[in-house]
Amino acid sequence: MNRVPSQQRNANIRRDRDVRALTRLALLLCCGLVLAGGFVFAAQQYFTAIQYGYKSETLRREREKLLAERQQLMLQKEQAFAPARLESEARELGLKPLLASQVGTQKARGSEIPVAPGLINPSASFQR
Repeated sequence: MNRVPSQQRNANIRRDRDVRALTRLALLLCCGLVLAGGFVFAAQQYFTAIQYGYKSETLRREREKLLAERQQLMLQKEQAFAPARLESEARELGLKPLLASQVGTQKARGSEIPVAPGLINPSASFQR
């Protein structure tokens, strides 16, 4: 039986690099990165849209709440300034309604309306 010696020297083998395969791998890597980036961007847009939806719903509820509060405050204001209520509160303070004899009129002092000099003599304002 012929055995191979244990210290067999192997010849060094050099492979030629396949440049086309390397470029294909680089191109495939770039396409994969672009595709993954697109998915990440789409997911970010989706989650941002959901977040805006939640904010919009919160603002819509707050707006409805504020409109209801505004309507309630307007109703309270109208009730507070109602003539019947003002009259009853004035009576509680000791005020009495105005009588016709207490109302007086004044005569106008000067019945003449002052007239500008330009209106009396229109050509006076255009003199040079």
